[in-house]
Amino acid sequence: MPDAVALPETADEVAKILALAQEYRFPVIPRGAGTATTGASLASKGGLILSLLRLNHILEINEEDLVAVVEPGVFTGDFKREVEARGLFYPPDPASYEFSTIGGNVACGAGGPKGLKYGTTKDYVLGLEVVLPGGDRLFVGRRTMKGVVGYDLVHLLTGSEGTLAVITKLILKLIPKPPFEGTVAAWFSGPKEVAEAFLKVLQEGLFPATAELLDETTLSAVKNFLPEKIPEKAKALLLLEFDGAKKQVEEDISIAEKKLKEICLKVEIAYRKEDREKLWLARRSISPALKQIANGKIADDVVLPRSKVPFFLEFAKQKGKEKGLFVACFGHLGDGNIHVNIIFDKKDLSQLEKAQKLREEILSEVLRLSGTISGEHGIGLTKKGYLPKELSPAGLSIMKKIKKIFDPYGILNPGKVF
Repeated sequence: MPDAVALPETADEVAKILALAQEYRFPVIPRGAGTATTGASLASKGGLILSLLRLNHILEINEEDLVAVVEPGVFTGDFKREVEARGLFYPPDPASYEFSTIGGNVACGAGGPKGLKYGTTKDYVLGLEVVLPGGDRLFVGRRTMKGVVGYDLVHLLTGSEGTLAVITKLILKLIPKPPFEGTVAAWFSGPKEVAEAFLKVLQEGLFPATAELLDETTLSAVKNFLPEKIPEKAKALLLLEFDGAKKQVEEDISIAEKKLKEICLKVEIAYRKEDREKLWLARRSISPALKQIANGKIADDVVLPRSKVPFFLEFAKQKGKEKGLFVACFGHLGDGNIHVNIIFDKKDLSQLEKAQKLREEILSEVLRLSGTISGEHGIGLTKKGYLPKELSPAGLSIMKKIKKIFDPYGILNPGKVF
């Protein structure tokens, strides 16, 4: 529990709070909607939770410049709908977008299924207004699509998890909304086959907007959201989404269907919005559904080179079997970002110990395969012990010096990342 909670309504109030914090040396933990999975918004050392939920206004949507100006407490789903009502598109779509905030997405470097074609949250941040420890306000970045004046402080702050500054305003890039979409659901005998089939789709020159994997454990958790008639031997699902001009989407889906049928058990195609939403509801419901399987869950979001994904999926499953634990693998197959969830009974200390050991083995294998230990969840509390395994001592030293420059007294989100 924090010692106190503040809910400011303006950037001026945020600045006054940070000035007090530096004067009296108390910790401040910036917080959006609290959906982060690595503990980045928890008051692990006490102090003040600084909630940004009341800074929740969409200040501008400019249809000519293709930019929007928003406050950090705006919910991502609300923002996406407001933009799309004007024929525009904000692609970043973390699974939590209905109940996570834009500010939190930027602070944690959130991703989402559309990262394959459109990139992630960081690719849409043009400028930021932030408050520094001590209360000084700073604008970094620009409002234009291009700009290389000075160091890129926008992307230094994006993904910094509230350790360097508090975001109070954001300038975001928008793009025109694609006029047509289609979804392909292909059922397979296992996740390895899904990964191999997707590589074949890419080799055909196709580039879907999304490519999502659900394995057997995941399918079991979300079975109530799935169509009733699925193949009996199905142990994995691939969801592909194509968007663009209607004729091109239909042609791409036709080619993908032929390629997938060489390996998969069944293919379904959906063009109507309500039919596509039924398929995507299962994908977005995974994380809460997995909590119903067991009371313990260690969630990681590793990223691998696409060519290494089939091998990694087999490795993770096999290591789980050896330890008698369920391992759920799902997520963004398109950019190699796999969510690995180890499911266990946390009341059983032996299972907890096995789960922690399994996590170490999985993350070590990710690094051996030239991958990274986090693609969109960040580091927070739960992964900071693994940071030295991926980053060099020289790199870590520079990062810690940057932290010291922004936050000389260590008041912002102490104990996170490092």
